[in-house]
Amino acid sequence: MKSSFLQIALGIITGIGGFLEVGSLATAAQAGASYRYGLVWAIVLGTVCLIFLIEMSGRLAAVSKHTIADAVRERFGFNFAVWPRGAEIIVNLLVLGAEIGGVCLGLKVLTGIEARWFAVPVALILWFALWVGTLDIIENSTSILGLLTIAFLVAALKMHPDWLPLARGSVFPVFPPRSESGNYWFTAVSILGATISPYMFYFYSSGAVEDGWDVKDLPANRVTAVIGMSFGALMSIAVLVSSAHVFNPRNIDISRYEQIALVLTPALHKWGLPIFGISLAVCCFGAGVEIALATAYSIAQTFGWNWGEDEKPAKRARFSLTYTVMIFLSIVPILLGVDPLKQTMFSMALTAVVLPLAILPFLLLLNDEGFVGTHRNGPIGNIVVAFTIFMAAIIAIVAIPLEIIGGGS
Repeated sequence: MKSSFLQIALGIITGIGGFLEVGSLATAAQAGASYRYGLVWAIVLGTVCLIFLIEMSGRLAAVSKHTIADAVRERFGFNFAVWPRGAEIIVNLLVLGAEIGGVCLGLKVLTGIEARWFAVPVALILWFALWVGTLDIIENSTSILGLLTIAFLVAALKMHPDWLPLARGSVFPVFPPRSESGNYWFTAVSILGATISPYMFYFYSSGAVEDGWDVKDLPANRVTAVIGMSFGALMSIAVLVSSAHVFNPRNIDISRYEQIALVLTPALHKWGLPIFGISLAVCCFGAGVEIALATAYSIAQTFGWNWGEDEKPAKRARFSLTYTVMIFLSIVPILLGVDPLKQTMFSMALTAVVLPLAILPFLLLLNDEGFVGTHRNGPIGNIVVAFTIFMAAIIAIVAIPLEIIGGGS
């Protein structure tokens, strides 16, 4: 059994991988640049929902000894389970490509070399880390390195935020003019998609089963969910605040990742660009690890294959093949020169669309005595999660077409 400290490390890496990576960085920066504090509420709402979902993922694993994918297949059957997996694979492939692209962009900031030249080397390093690494090594190294993101919080505080409008924006939407409403809601749903990503639950529950959690770990699981997710949310809000102070007063619309790199410069001066580049590369690498593993976990568990990051690759060959194929397929858009910012924003919004498909069966399991016994969900958790995922899906269905046809401009 893991110590409580290492359990919290699992929560921290999940928080880093789910928040301050290429998706949350892009969405938070665009939100701050375009709407100042007007979209902080989307980060807060997504975080509250995510805390409940992460806690539920750990509780399901600790009580039932099942991962989410295992439990869905056992409870609803293979034919039901395979359809959510198909949708999630497509989304995860896009998101993984965006994360590897984020590592490449971080290296571009540090070296000046075009990002696409890093795509294959980064993919190889990511594959090698998964091939030879263990879950503990991956969790602990990424958690420690991810603490570099505190630089965004330092920068935000040095810019002296307007605390009252910030507090108001965290609770109430600040609506833009009607001509900008399409882009506003598209950005909002992209934030929700970046925050509430289904791969996080598969990674977390699979890690909990691999680490042998049981009922005695439930209190630590709650602490882990709150600390890990709140840490990530705080950093994401810090990016939004910094962007609001750097870009919004100058009416700068963010159209390229290279612009986001300037967000730390006013506060950290000459150290801003290198710290940004290192933070982006580290956090996106951690998110890439998480997505590749989560996808391999969910596919292997759905099909009943051997799985486990701590097992030798030869003992879980199909599991290893899955993340290998995912990693190298995901870099194709980078090599083809697809705009990384557009890919990121679209993949985050698409994540919100598939949320109900991924999470509704999971919610049913957490209310099933056959799996969690007396540790079923309470009404508050069910209401918060159901409200958030349906709201995200409805906004996405409306906002994505508006953005595509130009309604957001």
